Amino acid sequence: MNPTRTPAPIAQGSGGERLPLPPLAAMTEAQRAATQALIDGPRKAVYGPFVPLMQVPALLERVAALGEALRFGGQLPAAVRELATCVAARHVGNQFEWVMHVPLAQAAGVPPAALEAIRTGGAPQGLAPDAQLAHDFARELLATHDVDDACYQQAIAAFGEAGVVELTTLVGYFVMVSWVMNVARTPSRPTAEVLPLP
Repeated sequence: MNPTRTPAPIAQGSGGERLPLPPLAAMTEAQRAATQALIDGPRKAVYGPFVPLMQVPALLERVAALGEALRFGGQLPAAVRELATCVAARHVGNQFEWVMHVPLAQAAGVPPAALEAIRTGGAPQGLAPDAQLAHDFARELLATHDVDDACYQQAIAAFGEAGVVELTTLVGYFVMVSWVMNVARTPSRPTAEVLPLP
């Protein structure tokens, strides 16, 4: 078991990481089991929100399971899922999720120029209709804590009722884990390919 990760600059706040990964020798049995489960699962390592969540292994396990259901077992197209994740990361200013999901969004077909517009607070252009709808849905949800009837009906037509629930939960999930990292000052992964959030 190797729970270590590459050190990275602190992206949120100042004063350094507040809740770093405990040394393996200092971990409780529950923390060791949670670490091994992450390594053995689709994530293959302990990073991001799971570093501070290691303080509460039972919570970590449940948050990880929800994230796996949304990221690896959901019905939404990858471009929709990754774009909504980027919108959520931008909204709460979380560098880790932004840097992690921009390449995944690009690989799913989201134009780099659209992601740059989101990064700088602008309106993205050139999105596929379902991705544009996911963007608008996520932005409205984050800004007003709801979506109006017109947006809701468009989302139902595009994604179905199950898809709307999944999209709403996805946005909430990534805001939640971003808040955990913002409070913990979890560092982002350094990359030359993705510009950080302003």
